Amino acid sequence: MSNTQLTTKQFFQREDVKSKFTELLGTRTNQFMTSLLSIVNNNSYLKNASPDSIYTSAMMAAALDLPINPNLGFAYIIPYGQQAQFQIGYKGLIQLALRSGQFKTISACPVYEGQLLENNPLTGFKFDFNNKLSDKVIGYASYFSLINGYEKTMYMSTEEVTAHGKKYSKTYSNGNWAKDFDSMAQKTVLKLLLSKYAPLSIEMQRSIIADQSVIKDVETMDVEYVDAGQDVSIKIEEVTQNATARIDKLKNKTNE
Repeated sequence: MSNTQLTTKQFFQREDVKSKFTELLGTRTNQFMTSLLSIVNNNSYLKNASPDSIYTSAMMAAALDLPINPNLGFAYIIPYGQQAQFQIGYKGLIQLALRSGQFKTISACPVYEGQLLENNPLTGFKFDFNNKLSDKVIGYASYFSLINGYEKTMYMSTEEVTAHGKKYSKTYSNGNWAKDFDSMAQKTVLKLLLSKYAPLSIEMQRSIIADQSVIKDVETMDVEYVDAGQDVSIKIEEVTQNATARIDKLKNKTNE
């Protein structure tokens, strides 16, 4: 057992650390902590990350009440050099959206050759998901509809998704993009759709800001985007203002 691994284990055995997780998770704390230590022990790169960065990433997942088991696809703790970063999966985004009570339907999926019928920048996209001509994935689509009737669709070609991944992730070639391109592609098209057009709950805002970041402080949402392929600056006030403006706009539209 390496000193780093032992230090991490000892760190999470501290009573003050356990109490923080207990405040958020209650009786599920032991299960969460066991899962967390298992993830660290089974990842040689994550063992080298600082316990503090692992802690804040795990605290973010706990605050959002999302499991961190990578096989489930809700949230991940990803190593980046000597630090750990939080990443939300597309299933986590869907979970948080449904929890808000504003969404009737939300989904993302690959689009195969023959299924995209129209790509109009003004009127939107048209699909026929029964018209699959081959196993070739040509792009990815996401969709949501709200309780008030508002709905929106987004589509990105495989080439556009690939370019996005390479632009915004330095670990594109050896991180989650390389391990599970399909899930990362669905997350990308869903995250962009929600960020641009959906009313965002506080939980959704926090998850989008925290995604792919080393979290310095969970409460104040002080984050650093160490994996960003270019300079990224996101302030929670800006996301909140944009989300509030969209909600007000939708409410006014409903009342017309």
